[in-house]
Formats: sequence, structure tokens, C-alpha cells
Amino acid sequence: MGIQTKTVEYKDGDTVLEAYMAWDDSGSDVRPGVLISHAWAGRSAFEESKAVQLAELGYAGFALDLYGKGVRGTNPDENAALMKPHLDDRAMLQRRMKLALEQLRKQKEVDAGRIAAMGFCFGGLCVLDLARTGADVLGVASFHGLFGKPGNLDSRSMSAKVLVMHGWDDPMATPDQLLALAEELSAAGADWQIHGYGNTVHAFTNPMANDPVHGTVYNADADRRSWQNLQLFLAEIF
Repeated sequence: MGIQTKTVEYKDGDTVLEAYMAWDDSGSDVRPGVLISHAWAGRSAFEESKAVQLAELGYAGFALDLYGKGVRGTNPDENAALMKPHLDDRAMLQRRMKLALEQLRKQKEVDAGRIAAMGFCFGGLCVLDLARTGADVLGVASFHGLFGKPGNLDSRSMSAKVLVMHGWDDPMATPDQLLALAEELSAAGADWQIHGYGNTVHAFTNPMANDPVHGTVYNADADRRSWQNLQLFLAEIF
């Protein structure tokens, strides 16, 4: 039949969360699953489109929800207010990432043994945190993500392979922070790679990003190159 989509409800305590899933049902076999962690505004059409793109590549895309069903920001102030509690309470952020991972594994269309995660901006930090917890995922990919190491996790080994795609001039993730991440990943024994894109700032995959003053600008070349790198990464780990 082709690409199918559905929403998946799950809970963190009393908070109802709602993910968006896409897959191609042309075949009957299960397929690898890829979590998609959203940017600071919450799950949006952008992340849902990535789920569909992944489905077209033969994966099951699962755009998770960290904020709650229907909870979305509509401007930078609202987005920051939604993101802040998760940055302040990384244990909560990590718990919700693991809940989404559990839900993806439960889907009958998904091979529970072949799971990866990817994220954009704030979502990039979220998938790095998932790897930092030692969660059983084969790999994580961060697109123009944040790098700040959480204070609630002791040093531990990292089994997930890590792909970081970074705009070198990103004002929200500076070169010294990138170096600190590389040192952290090496200390954890991770299989990691970092791709830096010159003359590129934050949000380079988002066609709607056009705010040079705050350092968020779409870059078609970096968008294309990073998506190609993701495909190579997924093909390798799966």
C-alpha cells in the first residue's frame, strides 16, 4: 500500500505523550526503528516529515513527544519555557526518552533489536543523553544539537555509536563545547564521528530558519550533506 502513519499515545505518570509514527507497509517484514527527538517547540510537522522520509528509506520513523499531547510552542519565549524544565531536570528528560524508546520497541512493525535515535537542536542534546544513559540503541545522530553534559550521570561506557553534524559557527554550541563533547565521547569509549560544516550556524536543516541575528539560518548544502551522512550511518549500524 505504501507509507502509513499513526499516532501513539503513552504516559509519563499523569502526563499523556503522543508520538507520530510512519512506515512503509509494502512488505510484511519488520524494519529498523528510528526515534526522532524534536526541537524546542515540541513535536511538529518538521519532525513528522522526517519520520515519513525515514519510512521512504525502509525504516520506521517515530517522532517522539517530550512535552505532552498537544503541547507546542509558537514563539521563542514559549519554546524556551517548554524546554527549560527538561534542561533543569535531565533525569526527567532521560526518563521520557527511554519511555519513547520502549514504545517504539513495542510497535509490531518494528524490529526491536535494531533501534537508533536522531534529534534536532534541543533534540540533538536529547539523543546524546539517551546514549549517555547506556540505553540499548545501536546509534544516535545529532543535527545542530546542544552538547551540555548532564550532571546526574556518573562517567560510564557508551555502547551506542554517535554521529554529530554541527554548524561550525553555531553560537549555541561553540568550538570549545564541541571539543569537550569529543573528549567526553572518547573517555566513554564511544565509536564517534563529528562532521563540521563551515560558514554554517544553528538550525541549518530547517527551511524556515532565517534569523542571522540569533544565529539560526537554513543552509541547503549542510542540510543535504547531513542527511546523506545520516543515511550512511543508519546503513552501517543496521
